[in-house]
Amino acid sequence: MTDVNSSLQPPLPPSRRTAGDSWAITELVGATALGVAAARAAETAGANPLIRDDFARTLVSSAGPAWARLADPELAWLDGDARGQRGHRLGIDYQAVRTHFFDAYFAGATADGIRQVVILAAGLDSRAYRLDWPAEAAVYEIDQPQVLEYKAKTLQSHVPTADRRPVAVDLRDDWPAALTAAGYDRTRPTAWLAEGLLPYLPSDAQDRLFEMVTALSAPGSQVAIEVFGMNASNNTNRWQRMRDRLGLDVNVQALIFHEPDRTDAAEWLTDHGWQVTVVNNRDEMARLGRAVPEDLADEAVRSSLLRAHFDGPTH
Repeated sequence: MTDVNSSLQPPLPPSRRTAGDSWAITELVGATALGVAAARAAETAGANPLIRDDFARTLVSSAGPAWARLADPELAWLDGDARGQRGHRLGIDYQAVRTHFFDAYFAGATADGIRQVVILAAGLDSRAYRLDWPAEAAVYEIDQPQVLEYKAKTLQSHVPTADRRPVAVDLRDDWPAALTAAGYDRTRPTAWLAEGLLPYLPSDAQDRLFEMVTALSAPGSQVAIEVFGMNASNNTNRWQRMRDRLGLDVNVQALIFHEPDRTDAAEWLTDHGWQVTVVNNRDEMARLGRAVPEDLADEAVRSSLLRAHFDGPTH
């Protein structure tokens, strides 16, 4: 039987992605990293921020004036569009909440004694620069070469708070070999992060990622993952406003792989020796005082924020 609710959803746009594609920071998935950094910059500069990312504005502004306007906490680029401002603010709230969740994850992991961190598809994540890491912590950042080069060049006058180790490799390629070559030690517990990543991978690549993370994880390792859905209505209005007002072409729905039968992350991890805890993003937003307004519910992201602990192989 056809699901009535799903039949009423607008059709998903065709993906712009191709096998082996790559991108500069203002292109394709790179542009989404700028959009996320702009949200962190706007949150940081606003009243009572949930998180602080004092590097985000620099990273965004260096990409051009339109991107700098996107980072404005007052959302002046949406003057005259009150609903548009509320909708975009909702997107900023979501980014602030998920950033808060994963920042807390890393604080907990290091408190548990973990000193080896791997950020998968690091994008413009500045945690290696802004978090209070133990002196001996090593933070590996895996991403496309052009993205890592942009970040390193833009932040070249700043000193990381951890031993930052960039690993320039596509996650669809042999990234474990590149990670090992950069000094990764699979005998030590690791804190992994996959934030804003999974839908940008084909389903088979996602499964291989889980397999490789598990194979590389010593007992005591932890992982945190953002799992967000494929609802075509999510943020459509937001992307349209960015195109119309700023000329920025950032459309997540056109960049992800639309494969609704992909593996459930929590189930896969549970079946392979991980102890998993899942938080619904809307519950977390409400808990932190950023509840989704009822009249904007259709524009809001639906995701799960997952944390897991690895006790060792199940067989």
